[in-house]
Amino acid sequence: MKHLLIVCLAGALILGGCAAGMTPVTGFLFSDVSGPLTATASTAGFNRMGQSEATSILGWVATGDASINAAARAGGISRIHHVDYHTQSILGVYAKTTVTVYGE
Repeated sequence: MKHLLIVCLAGALILGGCAAGMTPVTGFLFSDVSGPLTATASTAGFNRMGQSEATSILGWVATGDASINAAARAGGISRIHHVDYHTQSILGVYAKTTVTVYGE
């Protein structure tokens, strides 16, 4: 029984991933959080929104462009009002960060 426990713990360590995204708080098993990135001095309102995202699998493979520039281009935004992000992570196996830009 002791050997089975050791094998299970070793397997969890070996198979456990390291996929993570930026987040104001962390959850080892699951994260689904949002937070601010930046705000500008622009006093004008905002009527457009653009998003960009990047994903990671096991911390081994990461793809995407979650930059503010990519999100602004996607929304046709030339003057940025503020930027937020949303990150989801599951067991360190899968993580996705989405950047949302608001502006005009």
